[in-house]
Amino acid sequence: MTTTTIKARSQGREATRPRGRAAWFVLPATALLLVFFFYPIATIVWRSLTEPDAGFGNYTALLHDGLSVKVLVRTLVTALIVAATTLVIAYPYAYAMTKVRPRTRAVLTVIVLLPFWTSLMARNFAWYMLEQRGGPIERFLGLIGFDGVVLLGTVAGVTVAMVQVMLPFMVLPLYSAMEQIDPRLLDAAGSLGAPRWRAFGRVYVPLSVPGMLSGFSLVFIMTLGFYITPALLGSPQNSLISQVISERVSKLLDFGGAGALGTVLLGVTLLVLFIVSRFGGPARALGGAVTHD
Repeated sequence: MTTTTIKARSQGREATRPRGRAAWFVLPATALLLVFFFYPIATIVWRSLTEPDAGFGNYTALLHDGLSVKVLVRTLVTALIVAATTLVIAYPYAYAMTKVRPRTRAVLTVIVLLPFWTSLMARNFAWYMLEQRGGPIERFLGLIGFDGVVLLGTVAGVTVAMVQVMLPFMVLPLYSAMEQIDPRLLDAAGSLGAPRWRAFGRVYVPLSVPGMLSGFSLVFIMTLGFYITPALLGSPQNSLISQVISERVSKLLDFGGAGALGTVLLGVTLLVLFIVSRFGGPARALGGAVTHD
């Protein structure tokens, strides 16, 4: 056996040792995921297929139950509106964070993080006081000609509150993506004769698409499972899917039907993640093409 072969084998053993040690560090996190995440999900799916009878009866009932389908559609539409609205509001805010001085950026960051330091219940009760009958929002709408408009107990009132709650989850991914964009690219596009607005639309926006996709998917998925805000600010007539699941478990003891609703919601979440992953690659490739062009 030659000296070169011995050195190659010894280097191979040394390279595999850190990998084996790293696997031990991953083991506790994997065990936690299996016990507290995958096992409950598997239990929910199993009960949706076995209670009260084995088969797809719970899923068939959902398709023939007009109420469940209506609630699911309402939840999806609400999540889309919340995600789109937060994107429209957060995009200029995140862009401004990349253009101001470090001290001003720190202030803007604190403003974004301030909701995280406030209890979710406190924020929802604050919106309850604002949206209730005779509250500030109704009085303001009355001043501009919309008399008798009460947001409390409506889908619109729930949507407005969820936009405020979800806004930081859109700003932070957008800022993370925009911070990595070289501002000299806009100057280069301007030196080639492109107007400022066209350079922004053709160069800056494509480079920020990964952040837009990350923020949109995060807000959309989190909004699908929101419970506290719809429960406090909504109504039984305009309930979302989380309220229906809670109703079936706590009052009707319909664990199979609730599990079927939860499984459908999980399927929608996985579908959104799949779509984002499919579009995320082309978006990064487009950003790279813009950078190299």
